Amino acid sequence: MLTSKQIDHFKQEGYLIFESLIPPEKVEYYVSIFDQLVHHGKSLTEHQSHYALEIDEDRNLIPGILHKVQGVCVEEPRILQLAKEQAILERIQCLLGPDIDIFGTKFFPKLPKVGHSVYWHQDNFYFGTTSDQIISCGIYLQDTDKENGCLRIIPSSHLQGAIFNHHRDPTTHGSWAEIDEGEAIDVEMSAGTVAVFSANLVHGAYDNYSERSRYSTAWHYIPGELQLEQFPRGGYKDRHIVLGN
Repeated sequence: MLTSKQIDHFKQEGYLIFESLIPPEKVEYYVSIFDQLVHHGKSLTEHQSHYALEIDEDRNLIPGILHKVQGVCVEEPRILQLAKEQAILERIQCLLGPDIDIFGTKFFPKLPKVGHSVYWHQDNFYFGTTSDQIISCGIYLQDTDKENGCLRIIPSSHLQGAIFNHHRDPTTHGSWAEIDEGEAIDVEMSAGTVAVFSANLVHGAYDNYSERSRYSTAWHYIPGELQLEQFPRGGYKDRHIVLGN
């Protein structure tokens, strides 16, 4: 399903964008499930199980405003089918082979006016590895642009073969790196678009200052045989077989 040109682009630039890969009727179905998760978040005044709330400038939780559902395929098993969409797996298979798992499933609602992001970072920083066999995947269920927090990437930054220094800012989510943004590109996408990129690629996103939400998922495809100390097959609840054995 991938051309040699696309495979070369992934190897050299570190990413591929598949515009409107998920058809509208499936996007509508998954959005309806995510609406239920956001609705549950409205009842929360503190983090709960898989649910994390947004924070304000003083690092205080904002009641009822969902930031993330970590382990979304554990919390809501219907979302696992999105990770198993044939159109996605046919493309991932060209890069990783016939036996594929995912781990680290997340839902980001990016709610209006308060949807914050982790800024420049590499996913492999969090995983304690530089493996090039980990492919991160973002699926955008709503239109995304600069105003509501689109993806930003630095092409070819994965070729450094190393993890940049990351630090934690207590006023933001996650850890992030100080990066020269001169080569950065903004990836504005329509609903149903799928972005895949090397877990070594430097990427981030804008905060959402618009009146619109920006629902998206994020998870990581790996060969089934890949042993990850933090995410062992059969020993980590949010690792799932999605293709083959």
